[in-house]
Amino acid sequence: MTIAKAAITGVGMSDIGRNTGRPAMHHLVEAADRALARAGLTRADIDGICTYPGKADNSPGMSPLGTGEVRGALGLQTRWHSAVPDGPAQMAPIMVAAMAVMTGQARQVLCFRALTESSSQSAGRRASIPGSGKAQIGGWLSWLVPVGAMSASNWAGWMATRYFHEFGMTREHLGMVATGQRAFALNNPAAVMQKPLSMEEYLSARMISEPLGLFDCDVPIDGAAVVIVSAADAARDCRLPPLRIEALGSALRSPETWDQRADLTTMGAHDAGADLWARTDFKPKDVNVLALYDGFSIFVPLWLEALGFCGHGEAKDFIAEGNIGPGGRFPVNTGGGQLSGGRLHGFGLLHEACVQLWGEADGRQVQDASTAVCGMGGGFIAGAMLLNRD
Repeated sequence: MTIAKAAITGVGMSDIGRNTGRPAMHHLVEAADRALARAGLTRADIDGICTYPGKADNSPGMSPLGTGEVRGALGLQTRWHSAVPDGPAQMAPIMVAAMAVMTGQARQVLCFRALTESSSQSAGRRASIPGSGKAQIGGWLSWLVPVGAMSASNWAGWMATRYFHEFGMTREHLGMVATGQRAFALNNPAAVMQKPLSMEEYLSARMISEPLGLFDCDVPIDGAAVVIVSAADAARDCRLPPLRIEALGSALRSPETWDQRADLTTMGAHDAGADLWARTDFKPKDVNVLALYDGFSIFVPLWLEALGFCGHGEAKDFIAEGNIGPGGRFPVNTGGGQLSGGRLHGFGLLHEACVQLWGEADGRQVQDASTAVCGMGGGFIAGAMLLNRD
């Protein structure tokens, strides 16, 4: 029932920020060297490389680096490489890297995500907006963009509106997500947002896509994160205890669109989450740390339900009871998440989960953390992973 033949042995993050002006490769090299140092490895030990989604120019700063140029910059001699633009998206590099080391394609795989979204934006050139670069709009986007649904904030807004209607969630409930993650960020020197956020400030912020306001949206940044996935026998030689990949889930049982799922109060996360727990004897009660994709605050309650921490429609009460914030039983995004820490498309969340399991989270450390669940993606995109410290 368990993968057990693959583990995370090192993670690293560059000095992130807004409008840093630093080239993406500078961020990447910094993150890679930090991950290698944490793992006790050298560049010569790396024989595989993987990323999401690969180099692309269809949205400014979204994915400026491919595996080839990173291999060259780091001087890697790899036996295996991959870039994964589709499927479980942000989680996909970790998943395929685990498969690579399990099948002997590589022993130590460097997985990376690098962005310069903040530096690349301007008044007339926005990141994360379909068609903002050179790409021609097609597929499911061609049905949304003509009616003005230009951004994922619009699509997430639809989901939030439906969820509010069905289950009585309010903006105050989402405000508890945003203010709780900001409180975590204040104990994380690497987080972009370093000022307290009150509920009053949250509620009075400008609306972005009803019912989602400014603080319901993650923060575009410049930065990079690296995760090293190792074969089990190779992991034993690394500096820190291996974080065993206990289970992975990436099932999808709906169309690949944001607006055609049978139940718009669920996401692909619900399929991936069920798939995850079917592959392990662990249960939600065994988890100490949660890393849940928060491109928009509404994703957090949906991931909570998808992973079985509460029932469908019960997330508002679960959040209101104080479960997910500082001091809660199931702390979510303890580094500030993407709402306050900065958007690295899930890699920053995974970085924080690993730091917690290694006991290196300083003032925000979760006591006796040994098991973490990570859910990445929104809409129909979803991948879930369970980590356990040996």
